[in-house]
Amino acid sequence: RSPDAFLSNGIAATVVMSICFLLGFPGNIAVIILNLSQSLMLSLAVSDLLSLVTLPLWIYSFLYSWTFSLVPCKLITYFVYGSLYVSLVTITVLSVQRYLQVVYLQRSLNQVKARMLLVPLWLVAMILSTPALTAQQLVKDQKLTYCKPHYSSEGQRMAVLLTETFVGSVSLSVIVFSYINLYRKVNRAAFFNNPQTTRLITSIIVIFAVLWVPYLFMNVLNLVAIFLKNEQLLKFCDDFGDIVGALIFVNSALNPLLYAFTSNRLSSLCHKTAQLFIQKFRISQTMSTALTAEEFQPEADMTKDTSSSCLMDNDHSCDNHI
Repeated sequence: RSPDAFLSNGIAATVVMSICFLLGFPGNIAVIILNLSQSLMLSLAVSDLLSLVTLPLWIYSFLYSWTFSLVPCKLITYFVYGSLYVSLVTITVLSVQRYLQVVYLQRSLNQVKARMLLVPLWLVAMILSTPALTAQQLVKDQKLTYCKPHYSSEGQRMAVLLTETFVGSVSLSVIVFSYINLYRKVNRAAFFNNPQTTRLITSIIVIFAVLWVPYLFMNVLNLVAIFLKNEQLLKFCDDFGDIVGALIFVNSALNPLLYAFTSNRLSSLCHKTAQLFIQKFRISQTMSTALTAEEFQPEADMTKDTSSSCLMDNDHSCDNHI
């Protein structure tokens, strides 16, 4: 990449990352303080905060190139990938949890189960981030030095891109499916049919998709360029990769607003909706039991009346009824 292209894209990425740091850093700290008892929300805030902490370093590298050694390059990149994967998986688990609460009337995970879930969640994220330890290298171009991936083969590069695209696509699909079905379930009750709920759930889906789809799309373009050996397309992906990657940090900055500060409202909606449907179910069961009792009541009354009539008339033809 030319120095001019690096400077131009670096400034754009720097502006985005600076805004993310200024908004997301205090926001996630507030979430950590206010949600110490909620394991999943705490995990999301910690992972987002860890990724945002590295932003000043990346901003400096975009403006003045990478001035540190190879070891910090590898470790910090691994650190960032791990935090972003934890954030992505945690958001997916939160969406599934809310979906189960409403659609299947399941209670939310208790704290013990949630804490046990955090261990494999973080472990999976760390495993998925291991390519950064091997692929990340210091690449020199004229007077500039970059901390960027440098793969030993095209196969290795395609494997990393496929993994990122697969994990991101699956998470995006699960999140969209969960919230759309949650909205449908809530919307069936006229009591909850209000614009605020619609805007809240729509914003979660749309913002997450807008911030992650460009990154996933860029990965697909990279795969196509590698497969077709198209150098021009590869250069395009390399030039705009920093800007698209910066959008991922926007997601970390907005997560406190989308998930933590609105969790009480969504949890309340989930609880009230579940209670409403349970109440309707109990009412329908009561009505069904009453109707069944009414079906047998007339027959019993008829037998009683016939028996009384036979006793009064002393009629031997009524023996079968007594």
